[in-house]
Amino acid sequence: METHGPLGTLWVSLGLIAFYIALTWLNTLLGLFLTPLFLVPGTWLLDWKNKRKAKREQGIGGPHHG
Repeated sequence: METHGPLGTLWVSLGLIAFYIALTWLNTLLGLFLTPLFLVPGTWLLDWKNKRKAKREQGIGGPHHG
């Protein structure tokens, strides 16, 4: 049976530490850059809906329309 000793264990632990640091960093960057891609069109959609609602309320005199 082949054993790698304490140096191999340290090497693997350093590799895992680097991997998880890189993973966390990547997730942070993804959140930072992808959030506006969803927020900006969301605000466009909300503005469009509010303008549409305001036009509809302005065009109809009362609450009952049909």
